Amino acid sequence: MESPENPRSPRVGLVYDERMCRHATPDGERHPENPQRIRAIWRKLQAERILERCVVLNANHADDKHLAYVHTKRHIDLIRTISSDEFDSRRPNIASKFNSIYFNKGSSEAAYLAAGSVVEASMKVASRELSSAMAVVRPPGHHAETNEAMGFCIFNNIAIAANVLLNERPELGIQKILIVDWDVHHGNGTQKAFYSDPRVLFFSIHRFDFGSFYPAGGDGSICMIGEDLGMGYNINVPWEHGKCGDADYIAVWDHILIPVAEAYNPDIILISAGFDAAIGDPLGGCCITPFGYSLMLKKLMRFAGGKIMMALEGGYNLNSISNSVLACIRTLLEEKPIDGSLESRPFESTWRVIQEVRNELKKFWPILSFELPLDILISNNHPLPVECVKYTLMVLISIVRCFPDVRLAARISAYMEELVDWQELLPINCLVDNDDRTSNSRHSINHVEIVDDVTVSLTTLNLDGNKLGKAVTSNDLPREQSSAEASHSIPTLLPQQINSPCPTWRSGLSKFEVWYASFGSNMSKDRFLCYIKGGKAEGMNKPCRGSRDKSLPRDVFWNIVPHKLFFALSHSSTWGKGGVAFLHPESNTNDRAYVCIYRITLEQFNDVLFQENRMSPDMEQSPLLDESQLKVLAESKTMLLEVLGDGWYSNVLHLGEEDGLPILTMTCPFSYVDRFKSGELPTCAPAESYKNTLLKGLVEGKQLTREEAEEYIKNAIDRKL
Repeated sequence: MESPENPRSPRVGLVYDERMCRHATPDGERHPENPQRIRAIWRKLQAERILERCVVLNANHADDKHLAYVHTKRHIDLIRTISSDEFDSRRPNIASKFNSIYFNKGSSEAAYLAAGSVVEASMKVASRELSSAMAVVRPPGHHAETNEAMGFCIFNNIAIAANVLLNERPELGIQKILIVDWDVHHGNGTQKAFYSDPRVLFFSIHRFDFGSFYPAGGDGSICMIGEDLGMGYNINVPWEHGKCGDADYIAVWDHILIPVAEAYNPDIILISAGFDAAIGDPLGGCCITPFGYSLMLKKLMRFAGGKIMMALEGGYNLNSISNSVLACIRTLLEEKPIDGSLESRPFESTWRVIQEVRNELKKFWPILSFELPLDILISNNHPLPVECVKYTLMVLISIVRCFPDVRLAARISAYMEELVDWQELLPINCLVDNDDRTSNSRHSINHVEIVDDVTVSLTTLNLDGNKLGKAVTSNDLPREQSSAEASHSIPTLLPQQINSPCPTWRSGLSKFEVWYASFGSNMSKDRFLCYIKGGKAEGMNKPCRGSRDKSLPRDVFWNIVPHKLFFALSHSSTWGKGGVAFLHPESNTNDRAYVCIYRITLEQFNDVLFQENRMSPDMEQSPLLDESQLKVLAESKTMLLEVLGDGWYSNVLHLGEEDGLPILTMTCPFSYVDRFKSGELPTCAPAESYKNTLLKGLVEGKQLTREEAEEYIKNAIDRKL
């Protein structure tokens, strides 16, 4: 254990272990919950010399007896053995039976280390050996339920730690625990673990979108307040939409969480610290800044004598998760305040949610009985953005159809009446993908056209009066349909269907041209144009969304480059089973690879990068490669785009120039080459449809005959790295 340099500063503990990075997708498939998440955080803390000012703890494996406070023996036994050799052939099938879970050879140890580390750090804070602590762990935990792994979570780390403090270490004097879950997703597993236990006050603030946001259903709704002795000790603050930021969260802190925490007077605070509500996160769609997180944490530090233990949950943008954790650790260290301000105002819907939560809980917490001052509500709210209104209308209509509950329908109907005030901004073709619709068509409250061109009338819905006032839960669904199936049946507006404003960087990069050198399926023009115009070519399983700029390449030529072509990985969502093409990042005069080179804009090149690395449109607010980086790339010849994390094609290569313009391509990082060589990741022949697309490009480009092209691909498959 390392000690901080200044013994008078707060003793802040940090725990991290590289062994938790061994939990990864078994075939190298890109996944948001990947090892780079915690590596990026740890690198950031090292670079900022934070480790020198903290107490670095060793990671410990969890004891089965501690896991048993939350999980069944069956679940514990499965996770303990899932990485053993006996499960090699069955592991993918077992994982597929859970919701959003994968397993590999490192999953068992990582899960045990994550849970054990959170327990250990919590006990050191509870005993005052540390002032506070942060466990940089994965896999996350707050979705994991008693007998089920789900939502990237295997063991419920925070719930296990809370149970150990309450049930096993009475000498520590921990009798009341406040768990604050600020992950953008509802902490369903933690809620269920303490739903009837007044020793734990569980607070979750999350996107809910009227039950459509993961994990879907009614568990995260306002009316889920606990049961039996735990009634009133479960607090959900469910956002109605995305884009909530610092001002929205601080308003909730000031008007719900802080008053209740003061009344509850916890002995310790455990934070399920997900950072997927941070600005730029691909899954969350919210906008908290590092300053916002530091302020939320600072407000909590005045309770429980400052005894706070934070456990990492979600967060999938490497920059935002690293900067947010850094801001939190600096806050725990009581260094100088984080730069930032609360210039924005809460959404109008934020005040509505705050008032509804206070009304629901005021009989349990009298401090919430006071009416919010009218001048606060008037002066601090701002309306919902138009793109959120479009999305929300879609969700509301879908929810009413799928969950026929009188109470819910009444609330949604009232909310839709508010949205109708926006009707001059909402032509019907915003919501219906049908070119025959006219832009001056309008919504009406009782007759709304929806995305599958089905008409629904709120006044004629078949509502069950017996469900009046009852929370919508998975038990309310028909028996033949599970809650997971129900959530998938709700029509969803995809991010690319929202007419969001064009990021400002695009207009600048549209003026720069580059050459894009393709060496795989993009050598076929039909396939490459999918990345520009959208759609799919023959043999593809799924379409591409295309570029914002759909203009065709201005020129095309072919060349041979001194890099090795090889095929690796074993499955892609576009082509199915089989490897895909990569260029070895390092040049070698003994190697020869054919490339088809397209003249496109730098904006379009970024769009190809986004799509090749399967990034969400929500992550396109900034370019991956701009004109200033081109100068650096021309000198270094290779540039790893760290924001892409484990992206298959996150390494940009500079292959020379033509007509004064750089020739660029994208391939795997050098670290992937090492993993391919060692066998950690598989090299694999391409799928037949993928191979045929390569052959088509080479033959139609008049580079090789069909027989020569087949021999070229065969040599690339057979030659070892």
